[in-house]
Amino acid sequence: MKRVTIRVPATTANLGPGFDAFGCALSLYTDVTFEETDAGLEITGCPEEFAGPDNLAYVSYCAALATMSEELRGVKIHIDAQIPVCRGLGSSAALLVAGAMGANVLRGNKLSTQGLLNITNAMEGHPDNLAPAFYGGLTASMVDNGLPVTVSFPLHPDWDFLALVPDFDLPTSKARAVLPEQVNRADAIYNISHGAMVLKALELGDEKLLRTAMQDRLHQNYRKTLITDYEKIEGLIRTTGAAFCLSGAGPTLLCITQDHKLEEKLAKKLDAITEANWQMIPLHIEFQGARVIASE
Repeated sequence: MKRVTIRVPATTANLGPGFDAFGCALSLYTDVTFEETDAGLEITGCPEEFAGPDNLAYVSYCAALATMSEELRGVKIHIDAQIPVCRGLGSSAALLVAGAMGANVLRGNKLSTQGLLNITNAMEGHPDNLAPAFYGGLTASMVDNGLPVTVSFPLHPDWDFLALVPDFDLPTSKARAVLPEQVNRADAIYNISHGAMVLKALELGDEKLLRTAMQDRLHQNYRKTLITDYEKIEGLIRTTGAAFCLSGAGPTLLCITQDHKLEEKLAKKLDAITEANWQMIPLHIEFQGARVIASE
């Protein structure tokens, strides 16, 4: 029987003002192995409650097969996830990407990457995490007539990313529930202008511009109320000169800097001001998107 392992990078979405549009792939990974069998479904490597037909990797796998008009046979799926669940680092997107790509590889690569993005976006509802997971690097995406459109942007190589990951989760559904249905014109203009500057600052390696540009009025002010110690940590990060934002819907907080000693500087100070336990994970940009790392 055929078997393939897909590696998908973690992703951070929004990058401050780029709500549901900007995304960047990071050096943390989920590996998912798919092995075709005669019949049945077996999923290992995840909690038992996720080891059924509702598992996102399997749902996406089935959707890709249906798009190709391919027969659904049995499959064994093994998940080896470094990406923490419900922390704002693209864990759900990684499973969707792996499932669609795994099915595509096993059945002869009949679909393009854009085709796989179309399938997974129909399930996820927004391409901000999916696009960098597929393509790597920094992307901006939109949905036009129901289909995702993605472009890649250049990134200066000197950026370091430091993810501050707490010991509590925040489901995306809860993080979206606190957002208002409407925003005023001034806030919309604020985010459009700041978002454009974020992309240029990331390209140029301009840390001062990035700190100024990576501000938001559409989602972070509402979501921070759900995150213990948010304002304390934001205040601390801003004293270091690093840019700061929520990673996706949170609760992970993201620092972007060119100071290679930022983690060392924060180590003792972070514990002193926080109630929850925060893990610091140093990351770099992953310029390669989802890929096959083993096949038989």
